[in-house]
Amino acid sequence: MFKTIDQPSDCEIRSVIRFLTAKNVSAAEIHRQISDVYGPNAMSSSKVRKWVKAFKDGRENVHDEPRSGRPSVITDDLVNAVDEKIREDRRLTISTLALEFLNVGGTTLHKVVSEKFKFRKLCARWVPRLLTEEHKLKRMACALDFLDRYHKEGDQFLKRIVTGDETWVSHITPESKRQSMEWRHTNSPVRVKAKRTISTRKVMATVCWDRHGVLLVEFMQQGTTINAAAYCATLTKLRRAIQNKRRGLLTSGVLLLHDNARPILPLTHKI
Repeated sequence: MFKTIDQPSDCEIRSVIRFLTAKNVSAAEIHRQISDVYGPNAMSSSKVRKWVKAFKDGRENVHDEPRSGRPSVITDDLVNAVDEKIREDRRLTISTLALEFLNVGGTTLHKVVSEKFKFRKLCARWVPRLLTEEHKLKRMACALDFLDRYHKEGDQFLKRIVTGDETWVSHITPESKRQSMEWRHTNSPVRVKAKRTISTRKVMATVCWDRHGVLLVEFMQQGTTINAAAYCATLTKLRRAIQNKRRGLLTSGVLLLHDNARPILPLTHKI
């Protein structure tokens, strides 16, 4: 199996067409051979037929005919200058870039950026936290510890895990547009719905659960924040809830896995 030739020049493909046309090879067969050697996108079958007809009619030149008109403003100097500007600031817009090249239109600059460089504007991907190498090593160590303990204790290890998280709960959550969809005929009157924003009044809720269900739901008072004292009070209430709802779990030892714990701290500890 031979390797496909990438990015061939136009005159190279036309020379192949002229050679095979002289050997009376059909246009369909020429297109198949070109696709095998240069790839399926090298030249369309319609263009192959066009060039086969041109060579049969007596054309000998495989290069483009000189065309009249305004010369292209996309020069090597412009391409290099645009490349330098973009590498200095990846967030440049076409409008801002046009201020650096007053004699070049925005359409030309967009063509240079999108066609010459194949650049596309991409947004940064949101992640919960940017971890350092130390954080990653500690999380890896915790994950390996989990696997080792599960291998030794099995299901008994999983039943001891209690996890928790915080979330904002709005006082009023309006019905979304998708939730208001109804089955109607095309000639039925359209239902009108006023646009409303989510209520500005909200409260922080802390939810703790294990694999059997929810253990504790605690709502914070308005104007308070989660600090060491508030977190300890929540743990005290969680201990009481476990004692009432999961008899014997405190004796075997609870493994608390809290989503909001900083990665520099142990992810599990007994309560």
